[in-house]
Amino acid sequence: MSYQAVIFDLDGTLLDTIEDIADAVNQVLSKYDYPTHDTESYKMMVGLGIDRLIQDALPKEARDKVTLERMLKETGDVYADLWKNKSKPYPGVVALLKALRKGNMAIAILSNKPHQFVQVCVEALLPSVKIDVILGAQDSIPKKPAPDGALKIAEKLGMLPENILYVGDSGTDMRTAKAAGMFAVGVSWGFRSTIELEENGADAVIHDPKALLAFI
Repeated sequence: MSYQAVIFDLDGTLLDTIEDIADAVNQVLSKYDYPTHDTESYKMMVGLGIDRLIQDALPKEARDKVTLERMLKETGDVYADLWKNKSKPYPGVVALLKALRKGNMAIAILSNKPHQFVQVCVEALLPSVKIDVILGAQDSIPKKPAPDGALKIAEKLGMLPENILYVGDSGTDMRTAKAAGMFAVGVSWGFRSTIELEENGADAVIHDPKALLAFI
């Protein structure tokens, strides 16, 4: 198969952002004397959007609509200050992206992270790489694992889904890729396990960014 583009997930795939996410949510939880969580726990909570993250981070008895909305807003405000304290590209990611550009591959990013945060993270932490399409969570597009965002990117690129590699670190990403008719590549360096990737339909799992070039 001749692939023409790669769609990447962001958090856990291109960028290691989990500590800043954990710090932001824990800061707001602490403010209201709710229990906080360790970084490893947050790796299992992220991936389905900030609404779901806040819901899962709160105690079950505190998941009423008013509390969820307040926590969502305050966490967003705190994260806006903390997002780049510890976040960084995974080793080898920038080199991979540059190699893809050199090979004339189109590059896109699809994330369940709010769109405005996806944009600032990419601009600040991946400044040396041109990204053709950046698509974060927004009200008009169903979140992953719905295939809508991936198919929208394919349309914007003018490419068929079967000519696109979809790369991510979670079962959500693998289900998104399969639903969109794309080749699903799981990465083992992110937030979730290889077992989760395989159980959710990964066509391949790679353990180093440069290994992706074997599919090009």
